Amino acid sequence: MNFPNHPQKTLILGVGNLLMGDEGVGVAAIRQLEHLGLDDEAELVDGGTSGFHLLGLFRNQRHLILIDAATDDHPPGTVSVIQPRYASDFPPSLTAHDIGLKDLLESAALLDYWPQVDLITISIANLSNMSMELSPAVAAALPRVVEKVRECLARIAAVEAFTPA
Repeated sequence: MNFPNHPQKTLILGVGNLLMGDEGVGVAAIRQLEHLGLDDEAELVDGGTSGFHLLGLFRNQRHLILIDAATDDHPPGTVSVIQPRYASDFPPSLTAHDIGLKDLLESAALLDYWPQVDLITISIANLSNMSMELSPAVAAALPRVVEKVRECLARIAAVEAFTPA
């Protein structure tokens, strides 16, 4: 993979549909990070449900922090972090847009655009009817998501400090 010769901000990509309540928690997290001023440290992108339109963002990225909702067996509001190496390593139960997201990541791998990925998921109960509000449990998880993002950024900065240009 070719990387630019100059340091690049880590890409933080929040995905989800704000019109479906908790399913939009990835986008809500990006808005929270913007509010906290993290756009000085990283490139914050509201990916919504864009799918393949996001592929160009992966080019020349060393690191990607991806934030999304997951319908899994954990209580709503549970925050998890994994470092998948392949699209098949992603949880099988990402939310409604996961087919497009997994296709996007597989395409990135085929094009040799695959960065180091930290996937932060927030467990949700189920896909709600049309609503622009997060449930109390998922909304309460946003500070933990911010904490996990900061931990990822610190780890990435430490790795970059020892990586030759």
